[in-house]
Amino acid sequence: MAVRAVVVEADGGSRGNPGPAGYGAVVRDPDSGEVLLERSEAIGVSTNNVAEYRGLIAGLEAAAELGAAEVEARMDSKLVVEQMCGRWQIKHPGLRPLAAQAAALVDRFESVRFSWIPRERNRHADALANAAMDAAAGKPPKRAAAAEPREVAAADSAARAQAREVAARATTRTAGTDPATTRPSWEPRPSFTATRLILVRHGETEWTVQHRYAGRADVPLSDQGRAQARATAARVAELAPSVAAVLSSPLSRCTATAEAIAGALGGIPVRPQDDWIECDFGDWDGKTFAEVREGWPGELDAWLASTRIAPPGGESFTAVAERVDRAVAALREAYPGETVVVVSHVSPIKLALRDALAAGDAFLHRLYLDAAGISVLDMWPDGGVAVRSVNDTAHLAAR
Repeated sequence: MAVRAVVVEADGGSRGNPGPAGYGAVVRDPDSGEVLLERSEAIGVSTNNVAEYRGLIAGLEAAAELGAAEVEARMDSKLVVEQMCGRWQIKHPGLRPLAAQAAALVDRFESVRFSWIPRERNRHADALANAAMDAAAGKPPKRAAAAEPREVAAADSAARAQAREVAARATTRTAGTDPATTRPSWEPRPSFTATRLILVRHGETEWTVQHRYAGRADVPLSDQGRAQARATAARVAELAPSVAAVLSSPLSRCTATAEAIAGALGGIPVRPQDDWIECDFGDWDGKTFAEVREGWPGELDAWLASTRIAPPGGESFTAVAERVDRAVAALREAYPGETVVVVSHVSPIKLALRDALAAGDAFLHRLYLDAAGISVLDMWPDGGVAVRSVNDTAHLAAR
């Protein structure tokens, strides 16, 4: 019978780094702590980090075999945890395919949360990994000691209470505020109680026309971009005569677009917000897709396959999504029943719309956002969301 949620504990290592290597993984019931599956394997001569990734992959595969929907993945490898969370770059080329494989497995579950734990709390997976390393080194298996009774937590035990706490922490969003988990309803909602976000992509730049990755490079608006900003300002003033705030990415192509909009709204101050800045494309900034394909073919394939993979020297979409989610939540709380204009870039706006529509990551590659396009969404305090328009460019048609 399929289980809803599991805990995966994984580890790996090598004798010598590189040296005889192996991994171990344990899948547990989060309530009872009972071991559901074990996985371990000697993988020949390899490094600690490769073995650690192999352990994670084996644990996730085992969780998928059980039909789990939610996973708490625990490891004592800070590197693997931070890289899978998108906070650390994957600099070693040998780890990128493994990270992409792990990320593809993550996408099969409804939710996966990664946690770092001290080695003493990962003893079971560590023991399996050590036995696998011994096997890789050609050592005979150690004689099994007398088996100790395995603790299975009683309903009122401290261990069960701890497991419930872990399961609760695995929920990455507050109940009732996540569009993906809010109770569906066709009931009309009054728009005056919603926080309305008017999301505007900045006007055109020279790199826009040349189809170059433009992340943190501060590329200014072109003449055409400035004309688009003026047309967009007039359109936003028609959509929302009363606006509580105008926020902008700190990059000049956005602030210039935002200043035009603020002027059309009576001179509202523009407030730069770092959370709305474009994804950092690292070494790819200023390059075309063809140039990236030629120079980084493997890295590009891994990046396209998973939002958890960052460009070399850059930022993953998972990391961008975390800050965009934080920014959207802050606006919903700070401006109930009011309208806010946000001038940003392709990646943050796409991620905000993806989450509003409870869509998958494929949405990011299928949605096109024009320069100076406008998207509008409403958010209610109970988590209800209505996307009212996406990439409206009617105001640019005659210009």
